[in-house]
This record gives sequence, C-alpha cells and structure tokens, in this order.
Amino acid sequence: MIAMLGMYDMPALQSANDRFWALIRGNLGYGPDRLTRGADFWEVWQHPNLTFAQTCGMPYRTRLHGKVQLVGTPDYGLEGCPPGHYRSVFVARSNDPRDLRALSEGTFAYNEGLSQSGWAAPMVHLKARNQRPKAVLETGGHARSATAVADGRADYAALDALTWELLKAHSNLGESMREVGTTLPTPALPYITATGQDASNIARAVRAAIDDLTPQDRGLLHLCGLIDISADDYLAVPNPSQDHTI
Repeated sequence: MIAMLGMYDMPALQSANDRFWALIRGNLGYGPDRLTRGADFWEVWQHPNLTFAQTCGMPYRTRLHGKVQLVGTPDYGLEGCPPGHYRSVFVARSNDPRDLRALSEGTFAYNEGLSQSGWAAPMVHLKARNQRPKAVLETGGHARSATAVADGRADYAALDALTWELLKAHSNLGESMREVGTTLPTPALPYITATGQDASNIARAVRAAIDDLTPQDRGLLHLCGLIDISADDYLAVPNPSQDHTI
C-alpha cells in the first residue's frame, strides 16, 4: 500500500501532513504506516496498490483519467476561488515595474509542461490576450520558478495560489516578488486512489480527518474541507493549444 501527499509537502508542512495522514489512516483502519516521499509521482499515481495521493488537474485529464478514481478535492479557502478551486498567480520581481503584457514578452519560468497552474492555465490566459512568452525556462518546481524570477534568470512565472501563499509564509521569496495577475479559477488538485479501492470510504475518512485536525495543522495545511468535483468538470478544463510550445 502507498500513500503520498507530495504536492504541498515543503519541510515546514511535513509534520502536519504526517499527522493528517495518520488521522486518515486511523479512520480507514488500514493503509501504510508512513507517507511515501522522494518517489516518482507517476509511479505512485499509477501504482495498483495506491491507497491515497494527490495529483494535478492536467495529469488527471491527460493521462490518469480512467486509470485512477477521484476521492475528492480539498478546499483551501483561496481568495477569489469557489470552494475546491484554485488559480494561478503571475509573479514578477518586486522592483520590476512592468505589467503582465510587457512581462509576457520576456522569459517565462514554469515548473513542467503537465502542470495545470504552472503551464496550462497561464498559457491559456496569455493566449486569450494575444500574448505569449518570448522564451521559456523549465525549472522542475514552483519554488524553483519563483527563485528563477527572483535571481533574474526569468522575468515572470505562474504559481498556484496555495503555493504562493505557502512561499510567502515559509520563505523569503514573497518579499522579493509581487503579483501581476491571476488566471480564472479551475478545480484544485484532486485526491486520488487506485481503481480497486473504495473511494467513497476513503473520502469519508478524509472528511473526518480534516474535522479532527488541530486548528494549527488545519491552518498550516490551509484545509477547509473536501469537495466533490466530477471527472467531467476536470476534463472540461482547456489545454493549451500546440502553438504555445516554444
């Protein structure tokens, strides 16, 4: 059995994620003793013994749909977003006065090409405004994208709204960066399980675990509840057109 909560698992949150999983496991009555860390995301997401994990909307709609079950979508209480939704925040250096239109002519840092918040949503947003990056820099992570902007290797990036809040709270990147725009909200990163698992029972355990979190852990993880968002809603989110590939 495997469980992983790697999408929002920076060092400052790992203990809280461990306690969250312990509550889920206690409510389920089964599952691995510890969360998996450091493993390949795709191997975990597609493992036949996956008990619980969190993926991103774009990997779900492009590769995982039909191969895993949705458990539910966490609600992070993000400003400007319906429950269970999030959006991308465009960021630039604090001392860079350019607006998003001007920044779009520079270098865009992104985590990876199958990221909803780091690539798909910002590319769709720019396309709708007849804008596109002059160049792109793939970094391998949202925090790395922010760092690339902060140190001048890129002009702007798009971070998912929760990651942006976490970076402001747990790093100094928020001090050197500013918001320059946001995308439309889309369904947030869903919890998933393998096809052979009882997804409804796992959802029950997750809801109970969220209720049982201490106020401190609930605040650290920004967890407000678990929302039911259909597969059709995830599949309806647009993918970037091919002409965005630089």
